[in-house]
Amino acid sequence: MTDPESNVEIVRKATRELARKFDHDYWLDKDRNHEYPWEFVKAFAAGGWLGAMIPEEYGGIGLGLEEAAVMMGEISASGAGMAGGSAIHFYVFPPAPIVKYGSEEMKREYLPKLAAGELLMAFGVTEPDAGVDTSRIKTKAAKVEGGWKVNGKKVFITNAQNAQKILLLARTSPRREDKPLYGMSLFLADLDRDAITVREIEKLGRAAIDTNELFIDDLFVPEDRLVGEVDKGFYYLLDGLNPERIVVGMEGIGLGRAALDIATEYAKNRVVFDRPIGQNQAVAHPLADSWIRLEAAEGMVMRAARLFDEGKPCGPEAAAAKYLGAEGGFEACDRAFSTLGGYAYAKEYHVERLWREVRLLRNAPFSQEMVRNYVSQQVLGLPRSY
Repeated sequence: MTDPESNVEIVRKATRELARKFDHDYWLDKDRNHEYPWEFVKAFAAGGWLGAMIPEEYGGIGLGLEEAAVMMGEISASGAGMAGGSAIHFYVFPPAPIVKYGSEEMKREYLPKLAAGELLMAFGVTEPDAGVDTSRIKTKAAKVEGGWKVNGKKVFITNAQNAQKILLLARTSPRREDKPLYGMSLFLADLDRDAITVREIEKLGRAAIDTNELFIDDLFVPEDRLVGEVDKGFYYLLDGLNPERIVVGMEGIGLGRAALDIATEYAKNRVVFDRPIGQNQAVAHPLADSWIRLEAAEGMVMRAARLFDEGKPCGPEAAAAKYLGAEGGFEACDRAFSTLGGYAYAKEYHVERLWREVRLLRNAPFSQEMVRNYVSQQVLGLPRSY
């Protein structure tokens, strides 16, 4: 596959067909029972999709971000929402620092296992006292013979109930006011339960995928598990931020489309006062408006992904993609909720599950306010407001 446009359509068709083999009832069951969707993950592993952005020489299929974004959008739009999105997302994007900065030995040992679905990894960055100011994390890695000893806390860590490894950010040098993001290092550590206490967080949505607090007590990390150079770990993460923003935007779009499909069918078939409710502009126009907004958001997502794949700067476009996808997705789910009325509260209609999951994207992986802060300062040249 060499033509990017044909690649995108091939990926769109193949992943749509695969994702839709798992229907809304499958995801409702996983949500109700808090069960990890292993059948879904194994199906995508069998198709080779977990290695979408891992180079072919390390067992992946070496696709670009355009194709990966389309895949994640189709997963979300199938009804899998953020449960299915997160289950695949964490195979595709957190390994990016390893692909770019890991040692050759590290790449050859771990990337093929990730691509095959044989290894599940968590991503350990956020902390309870740091919020969006990652420069103030308190988890520390102290140098010892043969490696490092890590101590600290992490919060909102996905997959930690099942993961074998964690890509862990820790301070290796004191924070400097002139370079606050310097002095943090990135480690591919074992998620060793003897040194890490994992406590699950009960939450509003995405119950099929666990979210956790971690308490790290003298975790030993061998020297060869350092990713890249000491003290430069945060900068390695930056290479993965734009792709994550772009893909999260597409996942929001997919959630909105899933809800819009349900609402549209309901509006065609639900008869009140001897006419389908979709015949009323008060019902039809908000749904039409959401379709327009989701299409426009996808245009920004694909523009940002194309810039990334071409090696061009895409920070503003990536931020806008996340913003528009989250807003459009939430609005579509909320309008679907209004369309179904009281039935939207019934789990069998699935709208309430999609609504609960899409709300997360207004806050994660960073808030809409932080997007506006970034654009106002970096694009419009206004003074920093935070």
